[in-house]
Amino acid sequence: MESIGVVVNPIAGMGGRVGLKGTDDTLEEAKRRGAEARAPDRAREALESLSRRLPGLTVYAAAGVMGAAAALEAGYEPEVVYDPASAGAGADGEDDSADGNRREDHGRTDATDPTQAETTAADTRRTVRAFLECGVDLILFVGGDGTAVDVASTLEQVGEDVPILGVPAGVKIYSSVFAVTPRAVGRTVAEFDRVEPREVNDIDEAAYREGEVRTRLEAIATVPIAPTVQSSKQLSSGSVDALASGFAREVDPDRTYVFGPGGTVGAIESALGIDPSPLGVDVWRDGELLVRDASESDVLGALEEPVTIVVSPIGGQGFVFGRGNHQISPAVIDRADEIEIVATEEKLDGLETLRTDTDDESIDDDLRGWTRVRTGRFTTRLIELV
Repeated sequence: MESIGVVVNPIAGMGGRVGLKGTDDTLEEAKRRGAEARAPDRAREALESLSRRLPGLTVYAAAGVMGAAAALEAGYEPEVVYDPASAGAGADGEDDSADGNRREDHGRTDATDPTQAETTAADTRRTVRAFLECGVDLILFVGGDGTAVDVASTLEQVGEDVPILGVPAGVKIYSSVFAVTPRAVGRTVAEFDRVEPREVNDIDEAAYREGEVRTRLEAIATVPIAPTVQSSKQLSSGSVDALASGFAREVDPDRTYVFGPGGTVGAIESALGIDPSPLGVDVWRDGELLVRDASESDVLGALEEPVTIVVSPIGGQGFVFGRGNHQISPAVIDRADEIEIVATEEKLDGLETLRTDTDDESIDDDLRGWTRVRTGRFTTRLIELV
């Protein structure tokens, strides 16, 4: 491994904690709600993990918050191969209205304020083309499924088979081309010696916000083979009636319950007489739904101790925090004295471990270890959370 290309979607994941379930077409609303950029920090963390293992790596990057700023912070001296600020609209025949890091106008890549960066999906694709001209050995991108589509589809269009690896920064991650955490990037890039084709999937975010998951296969990409690369999300629906009724019967009316997204947790809410937000976060106490489809600030404002967080791992991946439930932030987790993880035996059979990726290493460390998962009316199972 001699060189990599680094491209960052600076607005990826901003909609998560403010309850928008994504940032596609909702950037201004996310900023209005006080959303903060997370992708640049995750890019820096990933590149720091890489610089500790491969300090002499040649790094090519897009300008400012699209890659170069994070590379500089990580100790590299990146070569900037593309700058959106100097690119004309429609350059290289690209259409700025395509999916990905969306905006109508090109402009700033101000490293001091990622939320003001005006970049487009076309900028990502042009950056990838510039990487290919430099002959990079791997493309490292930071974002979510939309960014993965931009990178992989560009490679397919030009007929190139350069390996790619994603740093997860989006709200939902359905593709199997991402490292499990930013810190896993260094080990993955430094140690892999084989690659394999992986799926790049995306969903309709408008339907997702209405509680419906519509996934579609967008591309096939070459990805390093490593245990630190996450699997694609499996969409399965086993019977959870026994689990839900057993949990509902044991709720404590003096506790505040924070219910995460997903069908398993939603079944528990239904058993309690709650109309759940299928892909959102709800807060409930003693028969009263305090907040439905809450943002992080909504959750924090409704909490009254003691607090129980109820979550279910993502099938095929095992994440209990950090994927699809960013509203349950480190600040929320810190307020809880009890975390209940629920899943059917069928779902757990497909998982070797559970995972957490909250953006707060101290919180993640506290969560790690062997944990008990409720699997039925009376049954539980131990599984390691890493």
